[in-house]
Amino acid sequence: MIRTAKPSDAPALSEIYNYYVLNTVATFEELAVSPTQMRQRLADNLDADLPWLVVEKDQQVVGFAYASKWKGRTAYRYSVEVTVYLSHSMTSKGFGSALYTKLFDSLRGKSIHAVLAGISLPNDASIALHEKFGMSKVAHFEEVGHKFDNWVDVAYWQGKL
Repeated sequence: MIRTAKPSDAPALSEIYNYYVLNTVATFEELAVSPTQMRQRLADNLDADLPWLVVEKDQQVVGFAYASKWKGRTAYRYSVEVTVYLSHSMTSKGFGSALYTKLFDSLRGKSIHAVLAGISLPNDASIALHEKFGMSKVAHFEEVGHKFDNWVDVAYWQGKL
């Protein structure tokens, strides 16, 4: 089941996200995010009228996807950055694709024109997911992040709805 995230999902969202914070370079955050912080991020996103979705399995949140503002200037209002995170035990089961299908449909209903996604490299699974949704690599930034004593490249994929 896929639905809009709600404040009571914050502990599950934090748990899913913090796995990536503490164990991977998928995000460049280095400190765990509390449920209170996640609840505020969710509220900010929903206040901006942008979708934040969760997917449940056996009535447990196992993943989430959302769209956030690309930039603050008003001319960017038709462009968003998309993000998806799954419980690390639930990857490669179709949940990411299901979330993105619903997310992209929601964005089309909001007259969003361009979607962008930043991907730390290497990350073959994330690249495959974004390309499955018609996104193409448009930029590559070398060694722009430093995490776990390593320099990390970030590339951007873009699609038009």
